Amino acid sequence: MQLSKYKFQSRTARFFCVTVCCAVAWIMPINSSAQTQTSKARIAKSHSEVQRSIYREYRGVRLNMTMEEARAKLGTAVMQSDELDYFIFSTSETAQIAYNAAHKVKIISVDYTGGVGAPDYMTVVGTNLQERPDGSLYKMVEYEAEGFWVSYNKSAGTVPMVSITLQLSQK
Repeated sequence: MQLSKYKFQSRTARFFCVTVCCAVAWIMPINSSAQTQTSKARIAKSHSEVQRSIYREYRGVRLNMTMEEARAKLGTAVMQSDELDYFIFSTSETAQIAYNAAHKVKIISVDYTGGVGAPDYMTVVGTNLQERPDGSLYKMVEYEAEGFWVSYNKSAGTVPMVSITLQLSQK
């Protein structure tokens, strides 16, 4: 009886992880392509001077790193596939690492529940976060010369969620 209960819990946990990862993988492209021209105009760009990104990696993992190198840095994922790895580092920190067809890191997305452990927004996107009507904070910075963008999102509410995303630019 206990063996079947264990199998049920294990299958339920796997199903939950796969569902969460699929939802994240499905929402990410929609969210990034749904920006209006107005918000794109607010993206911090400088064509006249060379921009150097402040936030370039997460726990030693960088964009374009191979899947094997990323897994060596982060350890064993809770959910692992050729397209996406999902990590739970603590009750307040999770990460998703997405890979392209060549098995190289194309997206690094990290969530901090309650903002616990999140780096200061100044070290991620610099100054001038945009405050939305609901009280949430947001900024995205694109580094064209380096071929990627980084965003910082902090939700409103009593338990805010801080999400930091690094993603290769679409060319």
